[in-house]
Amino acid sequence: MKRIAVIGDISGFGRCSLTAAIPVISSLGMECCPFPTAVLSAQTGYGSYHLIDLTSEFSAYEREWQKLGYTFDGILTGYIASSAQADLIASFIKKFKSENTVLLVDPVMADDGEIYKTYNQKLCEKVSEIAKSADIITPNLSELCILAGVKYSDVIAKSEDGDYIEFIDSIAERLITNPLKAVIVTGVRFKGEIYNIVREKNSRSQIKSKIFGSSYSGTGDLFASVICAKTVQGVPLKTAVNTASKFLEKSVESAYKENADRNGGINFQEFLEVLKDD
Repeated sequence: MKRIAVIGDISGFGRCSLTAAIPVISSLGMECCPFPTAVLSAQTGYGSYHLIDLTSEFSAYEREWQKLGYTFDGILTGYIASSAQADLIASFIKKFKSENTVLLVDPVMADDGEIYKTYNQKLCEKVSEIAKSADIITPNLSELCILAGVKYSDVIAKSEDGDYIEFIDSIAERLITNPLKAVIVTGVRFKGEIYNIVREKNSRSQIKSKIFGSSYSGTGDLFASVICAKTVQGVPLKTAVNTASKFLEKSVESAYKENADRNGGINFQEFLEVLKDD
């Protein structure tokens, strides 16, 4: 059985991070090995929550994994809470990533042109360095701009242009350098639809989905989990993105029709079978 290490936090409420990755990866017939960075009573979008930071436990947890001698077919990283965590995650990758390991980095840093309030310039720089070591990255538009050193306002200024998607693709293409093989720019809104733009070294594709309401917690985590798992299975990237997009579209539509709280995430559990379509 193939094995994927997922580095992230776990929340009691809010279907995101590890509570999203574990069922997705498991449903695709792989072992999901959680490396928890923090435990939260509820994800940070809620008005109140309790957080237990596990940074001080990283080294001991890692040592125990090394004793087991296991290797990983995939490694997935997402939200990073501090510069200290970023350093430890970079070290983890060096120790556990082999030549055959798929490393997917979701460079969680920002949205709508603003870095998250728990982030700063130093942490963004560290996340950017980790992203450079990945095989695949899944930034949203704000994160793409940070990684490429482009002003978000300059990109948004072109959002009504007919070649907007091609313009974003040209920015993503700049990031393709060894070992980074693919950049998937997620959640780009254009002409009433959501686009996921897939840039590989010698090709570009785009997958469109319907828009239902505003954003929901955990969609990026679910998307990255599907892409990592499918890539480990050897599924072509465009096919993996198409499957992930269909899965999220159905799950978001269900949450929208239910008028679900965006902090609680989307109704993905009832659509896990969609992931087995390709």
